Amino acid sequence: MSKKIGILTSGGDCAGLNAVMRAVVFRARLLGWTVIGIQNGTAGLLERPARVRELKPEDFDGFMMRRGGTILGTTNSGDPFNYSMPDGSRKDRTDEIISAIKELGIEALVGIGGDGSFDILSRLAKKGGISMVGVPKTIDNDLAMTDMSVGFDTAVGIATEALDRLQPTAASHDRAMILEVMGRDAGHIALNAGIAGGADVILIPEIPYSIDKIAEKILDVKKGGRNFALIIVSEAVKSPDGEKREVVYTGGETRYGGIGQFLAPQIAEATGFESRATVLGHVQRGAEPTHNDRLLAQALGVKAVDLIDEGAFGQMVAWQNRAAVAVPIEQAIAKCRVVDPKDPLIHTARSLGVSFGD
Repeated sequence: MSKKIGILTSGGDCAGLNAVMRAVVFRARLLGWTVIGIQNGTAGLLERPARVRELKPEDFDGFMMRRGGTILGTTNSGDPFNYSMPDGSRKDRTDEIISAIKELGIEALVGIGGDGSFDILSRLAKKGGISMVGVPKTIDNDLAMTDMSVGFDTAVGIATEALDRLQPTAASHDRAMILEVMGRDAGHIALNAGIAGGADVILIPEIPYSIDKIAEKILDVKKGGRNFALIIVSEAVKSPDGEKREVVYTGGETRYGGIGQFLAPQIAEATGFESRATVLGHVQRGAEPTHNDRLLAQALGVKAVDLIDEGAFGQMVAWQNRAAVAVPIEQAIAKCRVVDPKDPLIHTARSLGVSFGD
């Protein structure tokens, strides 16, 4: 019997997850491993019987690599160390997950996730003696130790396309158009898409701003003879007085959201430009992966299996200097990788006349 690798996706979905799985399955077959797909992240291991399926190369035709989302499903709630039970109590259910992994005969685990998922999975691995390797995926691109995470390039492409589509409407109606994008506490999506999409103003949480400075830039654009302006803002940007803009969902969960709607009337009043806000939201997650995300996903997937075959565990596969390398998971999640105000792309944007509102 061949040895078994378990694989799961955890946290929010993004483009490129199925391409990671494809690479893991193909490389595992060459090295004599069987791959067991775990459905709905760790939640699939809490069911009895566990929700799993064997993944084979024939499952991954050309369409599957191009497909967004994850064929295994995922979850971004239900911390197994502090699981919410139907009666409202909290319970540590990690022993159930560890038991399921051992009962399935899984000898190594590939976890595809972000910082929150890796924190939970690495603690699970230590508690249960599970051999684990992580593959980074997050549209926010905020994991340390890797130049790029799976899903980021696609999200930037979608945000850039949104600016492209807003520009004709802005010009047709003499407007300042505001695009609010995801990114959590990091401004990587806004920064990259803002430059690529020709934004006049880029607002990111790492750089304080003022409405007056934004207005100054927009009025300069108007004086130059242009009748519209494009503004891109990261969802975690606070109001000038430091207040978070959040949306409360059913059950009391709060998420970033609303900074675009907050800014629109402020900018309109300060500039006389009619202003409209568009929130891109989850549209950034669901597209077919770009060629860059497909390449990255498969390079990292292959490396993950190589590490397992070598017995190198507790590692995250990272992309550094155009190569897949191994770094300790603890270092990758030690801190959030936000935009450095001295980042070369900040210099690029400023050199192009982009304002950061500072």
